[in-house]
Amino acid sequence: MGRRHGTFLMSEPYSGRASPRSPSPSEPPITASDSEDGNPSDPTVRAHTRRPVLIFTGMLIGIALTFYGLRLATDVPFLASGTQPEPEDFESRYVAHPWLAYLHMTPGVLYLLGAPLQLSERIRTKHYTLHRRLGRVLVPAAMLSVVLAIVFGLQFPWGGSAEAAATAVFGCWFLICLLLAVRAIRRGAVINHRRWMIRAFATGVGIGSIRIWIGVFVVTGLLDFHDSFAAAFWIALGLHVIAGEWWVRSTPSKTG
Repeated sequence: MGRRHGTFLMSEPYSGRASPRSPSPSEPPITASDSEDGNPSDPTVRAHTRRPVLIFTGMLIGIALTFYGLRLATDVPFLASGTQPEPEDFESRYVAHPWLAYLHMTPGVLYLLGAPLQLSERIRTKHYTLHRRLGRVLVPAAMLSVVLAIVFGLQFPWGGSAEAAATAVFGCWFLICLLLAVRAIRRGAVINHRRWMIRAFATGVGIGSIRIWIGVFVVTGLLDFHDSFAAAFWIALGLHVIAGEWWVRSTPSKTG
């Protein structure tokens, strides 16, 4: 597969005529450093930067999958028996509204599992057809997940209005990133497509960091379980938005 094809994260069939367009005024300028060799140009430096990021990202996805499994293990017995937990219990929202909850969580898990493949240079270059078809599954799954996350988070916030506000702010940001990524690739703006997809993934994988911050607050006694949610949402997702922007600006190459 041609190298130019390998730069797509999720795209329409490539016509062979379109070339990457310049980024919009809101995007960081593309300079000579946006070459195929990336920035910094030393592959060793790039590898040393990426390795800890990949390990940490894998850990966050593992955390999200673990809590999804625990959620199922907790909720399914109630749903199977037709019983309800106590109203003040954490799981009461999920058992009372299972369709809303699991139509948010399950597509979200699918996105977290598949997105790393979409961002893999090897998959993009050697298996372009798979990359394109997988993107057409993962992007709608992510959009469905985040829309229902906003609905669920606004209606049933465990951490109160502060958590609901964080859900709305970062959920809308995630959705905007996906929409701008799709628009960019339809216009042939490959570099902008890559940037918006990375921003979206950086935000989405923040769900794992939220659990880490909740644990930190509870274990240290800074906040109780209930109050820790709002702080964890704002801190974790805020840091992930910043990290995603840093990654986009520090690795501006098409293949990064």
